[in-house]
Amino acid sequence: MAGSIDSGEKDVYDDINITPMLDLAYVLMVIFIIMCTATVQGIKVNLPKASQAPTLAKPQTKAITITADGTIFLDTFPVSLPQLESLLRQYKGANPNLPVIIKADGGLQYQRIVDVLDLVNRLEISQLGLVTQRVVK
Repeated sequence: MAGSIDSGEKDVYDDINITPMLDLAYVLMVIFIIMCTATVQGIKVNLPKASQAPTLAKPQTKAITITADGTIFLDTFPVSLPQLESLLRQYKGANPNLPVIIKADGGLQYQRIVDVLDLVNRLEISQLGLVTQRVVK
């Protein structure tokens, strides 16, 4: 018969062997990782050496936090307004250039913040920062 086709040519492949393709993808990924780490070396800088001894100095900046309910914290300890004045007076005596930052809840009554600012002004603390949150657009 002239028009007949072998039965071997009619076989349909039901699945595709993707192993060679995955091998190629893994090799390309390894080459990509090696090339990226080799090209991003940065600038050589001779960095200064620090001592191995742990530092005993406490941070100098004092943080005053006022929560939404009006509670005042100095660093992480709750204090009243007179206690805050007494503690800041002590810290100012030890460090005349005492830096202070104030963090207050956005929904807080403005008067509570003004009370703390007046106290800081009375103690003549000139290094004052107000912490705000950046608006993300």
